[in-house]
Amino acid sequence: MKIEKIVEGNKTEVLLDGRLDTNAAAEFAKEMETILTPDLKELVIDMQNCGYMASSGLRIVVNAQKTMDANQGTLVLRNVPGDVMEVFDMTGLADLLTFE
Repeated sequence: MKIEKIVEGNKTEVLLDGRLDTNAAAEFAKEMETILTPDLKELVIDMQNCGYMASSGLRIVVNAQKTMDANQGTLVLRNVPGDVMEVFDMTGLADLLTFE
């Protein structure tokens, strides 16, 4: 999996490219630890090129949402492919997260 980040002030956009499987989740979690600082107010995760998400990836997204809530910021998941969106729907997370 390739992870690219674009930082503009207190906004960060993360672009995921590839499968967010168990192996890639460790790298994604480590990257998110560096991104989720107290001054971050807007986080966008663009999943256009992410064709698969394992449960470990879901956990990272949920933890990111909790952190952004604590920061009084926002998390938006953008361009989520249909197969990945089904996972969010099946787990009930689609009702708790913001999608564009």
